[in-house]
Amino acid sequence: MTALYTGRTVAVIGSGAMGAGIAQVAAVAGYTVRLFDTRPEAVDKAISGIASALDKLVAKERISAADCAAAVTRLHAAPALDDVADAGMVVEAIVENLEAKRGLFAQLEAIVADDCILATNTSSISVTAIAAGLRLPGRVVGMHFFNPVPLMALCEVVSGLATDGGVAQTVYDTAAAWGKIPVHAKSTPGFIVNRVARPFYAEGWRLLNEQAADAATIDAVMREAGGFRMGPFELMDLIGHDVNFSVTQSVFNAYFGDPRFTPSVLQQEMVNAGFLGRKAGRGFYHYGDAAATLQAQAEAPQPKPEYVSYTVEQGAALHAVGGAVVDALAARLRAAGIEIAQRRTPEAIRQAGPHDDAPAFHCNGAAVYLTDGRSATQRARDNHHPDTVLVDLALDYGGANRIAVACADQCTPAAYRAVVGLLQAAGFTVTRLDDVPGMAVMRTVAMLANEAADAVNQGVCSAAAADIAMQKGVNYPRGPLAWADAVGIEHIVRVLTNLASSYGEDRYRVSPLLRRKQASGGRFHD
Repeated sequence: MTALYTGRTVAVIGSGAMGAGIAQVAAVAGYTVRLFDTRPEAVDKAISGIASALDKLVAKERISAADCAAAVTRLHAAPALDDVADAGMVVEAIVENLEAKRGLFAQLEAIVADDCILATNTSSISVTAIAAGLRLPGRVVGMHFFNPVPLMALCEVVSGLATDGGVAQTVYDTAAAWGKIPVHAKSTPGFIVNRVARPFYAEGWRLLNEQAADAATIDAVMREAGGFRMGPFELMDLIGHDVNFSVTQSVFNAYFGDPRFTPSVLQQEMVNAGFLGRKAGRGFYHYGDAAATLQAQAEAPQPKPEYVSYTVEQGAALHAVGGAVVDALAARLRAAGIEIAQRRTPEAIRQAGPHDDAPAFHCNGAAVYLTDGRSATQRARDNHHPDTVLVDLALDYGGANRIAVACADQCTPAAYRAVVGLLQAAGFTVTRLDDVPGMAVMRTVAMLANEAADAVNQGVCSAAAADIAMQKGVNYPRGPLAWADAVGIEHIVRVLTNLASSYGEDRYRVSPLLRRKQASGGRFHD
């Protein structure tokens, strides 16, 4: 049974981009909307903008002219805050400031009825703190939409310590009726999306700081191999480095300096320089008619190696660690007409060497492994196999355009070129990263999965909610926990453990829930 709010008017306080978007969504869903702002001219502008946006949807045949006209007639300016007295739900979308929000809700308590729901669109402020001191704190709930509200599907329904469960469920069901995909979350710093997303940016900064590649190359790898809609640097250029840096600082401070959320000195420099991204005309990229397009690094063409083998015979347990991912890469190679020996023939044994660990490819003396969080140089030393080359994770090896590789410092040029030729023969653009632990996509996905697992372990949200939030809130190609299932939780844990060993930092500590899943052989989604 749903608890959908079907009663009186919805009031929206604040008529900026978020407030106007919320008002549009509510009006289209059939609710009467009263829109208030301390600047009356801003309300008029917002209503005019909503009407214009709906007209464009009519032109695209997304809604009918009749539905457009009806939605516009449901929008009403509230000249004074007292004019929202008949609202059964108020959604606040004012400045992101705790005292301002507390002050507004204190005013509203004296205006609206006691059963009126007070929802805040805050993206980072504690819902518990906003409700504290109110006469009826149980009716305060987070209703966090994403910008642009009419287009973005996600709505985080955030419960503070005092939030009544029935209120949260009513807002959840109402958001669904408005065409959104809601998820429940507990009021902790960053809620779901702004917390779990931090490693997407943080690991990008780490890669850049360690000179794994330039920003354009890292972005290309994350897009064309990882399947992300945008790489971390182009996304931060879009968001604005000042905004992104501020959110990172906020989450870092809210978690009392937890190293997982440490801000980047490089991003601080970008902010200091005024290189804020698109809005400033310059970030990592230059914007404007004359802006040059930065090219991602790609290896020069190399011939296909004469012999390729695939080692899988060292035991089912070993093969399970990343085995499904490597099998997908093997399928891509075979689909390209590359013959792969899959037995421990004398030639395969000779090329693999006595200390090989499976699964691995071998060609012209090179051993090719999926990264497990060690550098190629470290893995070559551990395996006593100098000609070691690592490949990065890809969302879909069958369809990816690009693949990233890294080779050990000990690796001979001839062995490395053989691997490049092998991957190019399968249709990949091959990008070389400097030999940093965990490479690019793998370390980012492992850290995203780790953060999502910790959120679930701490009761912030369910596993399903974590994955839905990241897919619908920031357009990830796959939920982090579903990705952990696909790669193999055992392999994700191994990557994180090796990253922690390489860096000696608590930043890469493994979530207890990941270790529990590893120990039980369980998955996040069945």
